[in-house]
Amino acid sequence: LIALYAERQKCPGFAFSRDTPWQTEFEDAFAYTETDDQLRCIAEVKRDMERPIPMDRLLCGDVGYGKTEVAFRAIMKCVLDGKQAAILVPTTVLARQHYHTALARFTGYPINIDVISRLRTPAQMKETLRRLEEGAVDLLIGTHRLLQRDITFKDLGLLVVDEEQRFGVTHKERLKEL
Repeated sequence: LIALYAERQKCPGFAFSRDTPWQTEFEDAFAYTETDDQLRCIAEVKRDMERPIPMDRLLCGDVGYGKTEVAFRAIMKCVLDGKQAAILVPTTVLARQHYHTALARFTGYPINIDVISRLRTPAQMKETLRRLEEGAVDLLIGTHRLLQRDITFKDLGLLVVDEEQRFGVTHKERLKEL
């Protein structure tokens, strides 16, 4: 593991820009008061994103402690720099939940959000994949379907994995390829 992480530190990555006024506005629109731990995690994630090496961060916390908001702020930072983001989840129910939460949280911002799961028709999936490859989807939320070979991002800048422990070795190898 030490050798692996040392090698990853040598890999060039994309250094995201410092916060923009839209980023600040987005964060100020959060309906709740952040906890000290949330604020610390947000600052650490942003600092990692602004470095020119790939970020690999694990965020742990109980249900309801604001991990999704930390992820949404990172996603906003990513999208504002012209990159695409994705959220990988283990179940269709969680994909749907994150999709609706994202639609509500990003309301008023020019961010195109879509979802892929078994509840979408083949025609809907085909259209989503076409738009994703063209760069017309800024945030894609999906189940294991995100890991299939026909998924092509125009410029993926951030991948958020929810419930990482629910994915196996094969899935994690595919994530590394992405």
